[in-house]
Amino acid sequence: MTERIIVALTGATGQLYGVRALELLVETDQETHLIYSNAAGLTLRQETEYELSDLEDLANETHSVKNIGARTASGSFRTAGMLVVPCSMKTLSNIAHGNSGNLITRSADVVLKERRPLVLMPREKPFNRIHLENMLTVTDAGGIICPPFPSFYQGITDMDEMITRTVARALSLMDVEISFDEWEGLEDW
Repeated sequence: MTERIIVALTGATGQLYGVRALELLVETDQETHLIYSNAAGLTLRQETEYELSDLEDLANETHSVKNIGARTASGSFRTAGMLVVPCSMKTLSNIAHGNSGNLITRSADVVLKERRPLVLMPREKPFNRIHLENMLTVTDAGGIICPPFPSFYQGITDMDEMITRTVARALSLMDVEISFDEWEGLEDW
């Protein structure tokens, strides 16, 4: 059975993480439902050479952030989960406090209430206390906070590979199988 994944991009820096998530999901049996904020479009143009139409071409279906009545806003729309990448602190705060004023936050609210995986990849640094409290609130509600921090222990120095591995790890939190080398451990420690 084909699974559905909701992928949302917000206006935070790190648009390549969202692009890569969509690129990786194209290679799976996942049906992707894309939602992006207006700010995501602005940041995408600033940070990359991609256009919103490129993202829409990678997704099976795109939903307007303004369409609070879209399929993803209902618990009867069964999904394997939702990935918000990158996740702005505004979106994180809205999700943490149940403010479902647009399709991204409404869909996240539905994913949480249906006890499905919600993976947020927040992009901000440093975190202030409000950010951390909002992350804890989302975690307590069942969400997963997965900041896109690259790992270095396997000797990766290529940024493209770091982005791919980071996104693949986030997708694995929703049981999406993307091939990447797992940590083998140290032989003699």
